[in-house]
Amino acid sequence: MAITEVKQSPKNTWAAKLKRTVTAFLPVSKTRRGQCLRCGACCKLPNVCPWLKFDAEGKAICKIYPIRSMNCRKYPRTESEHITQTACGIHFEK
Repeated sequence: MAITEVKQSPKNTWAAKLKRTVTAFLPVSKTRRGQCLRCGACCKLPNVCPWLKFDAEGKAICKIYPIRSMNCRKYPRTESEHITQTACGIHFEK
């Protein structure tokens, strides 16, 4: 399986990651639905995480999953920060 590419956007910057980190302590949107498909796309925002690995099936594995940061645990917290839409199993109801 090919590594999923994350489209480049103004939301895929270090400033955007800092904002996601700071706001990660806020609640997740009530309209968020779905489950992680383990594509690994969110682990590349804005650069590839050093803890990201892939299993034999090409599914993403976090090497520090039990102690991962809040922004990893809650991504995407809101629809406006959701930039991995095509690869991710998470969506937001309208």
